[in-house]
Amino acid sequence: MNDEHPDLDEMQAAYKAAVEEWIAKIRHEEELASVAHTAAEVDLWEQADMDEEDARDRVKAAKEAYEDALRKKLFGF
Repeated sequence: MNDEHPDLDEMQAAYKAAVEEWIAKIRHEEELASVAHTAAEVDLWEQADMDEEDARDRVKAAKEAYEDALRKKLFGF
């Protein structure tokens, strides 16, 4: 990162943070999938799956915003 493109730096940082959150959600879901399930644990596992999907959607949105900004900077469109 540099001081020349603070908006791009912020978008890159937001993307990286979203990826780290997604990774944490995946690991949490994996932990819940690795135990014997009671009905309550299955509910937690299903919620973890939905949380992982939400985190993935945020990663995709952050990546798209960052890529669009890079295209605009580098290629003018």
